[in-house]
Amino acid sequence: MVGKAVPESEPRDAAHIALAAVHGLTYLVTWNFKHILNPHLQRRIGDICRESGFIPATICTPEQLLESYDDTQPN
Repeated sequence: MVGKAVPESEPRDAAHIALAAVHGLTYLVTWNFKHILNPHLQRRIGDICRESGFIPATICTPEQLLESYDDTQPN
């Protein structure tokens, strides 16, 4: 991917983001707040994915994903 949202010292984190985008995943669920779920990097990660021709995955924690699918709450 073009750009440097994730430090070069963290290639595994960049790989997780890239693989999610390349394979068209809707969600990337993580506890990694330092480089993947970092709110300061979210816009850059999305921009890089789109610049590379991919739709970025929604990056969230397991709890956030479960809350989005909580069917016990009224609409």
